[in-house]
Amino acid sequence: MTLVAKDMLLAFPGELGDVDREKLVRCIEECQSCAQACTACADCCLSEDTVAELARCIRTDLDCADLCTATGRVLSRHTGRDADLVRAQLKACATACRACADECERHAGVHEHCRVCAEACRRCEQACDALYHALG
Repeated sequence: MTLVAKDMLLAFPGELGDVDREKLVRCIEECQSCAQACTACADCCLSEDTVAELARCIRTDLDCADLCTATGRVLSRHTGRDADLVRAQLKACATACRACADECERHAGVHEHCRVCAEACRRCEQACDALYHALG
């Protein structure tokens, strides 16, 4: 995976304040990775013979992917950042990741794509929580 988030953060010409840059980069990258995993997991679920049984998983995957994408985008903008909005976005993303991981773990013993997705969701949830707490 290319570390574009770190390169862009280093190229930012303004001040970033006291934000933990490592946690910020990790969170952006985990959000992007999780969004991809959730999108792919939903697509895999649609290809399963038991697709009707996976409807909740598909919905949760797609909701999580959307929130992760939005969070990664919000975190990538630094000019005029609203700290309250960033904290709310991180909390929402962590909540979506936790719900998606919980749902995917229910199917992980049968569907490998759900296991992979659950792991990506847990990593993103942890990254969002870490950045949230670092922001104070």
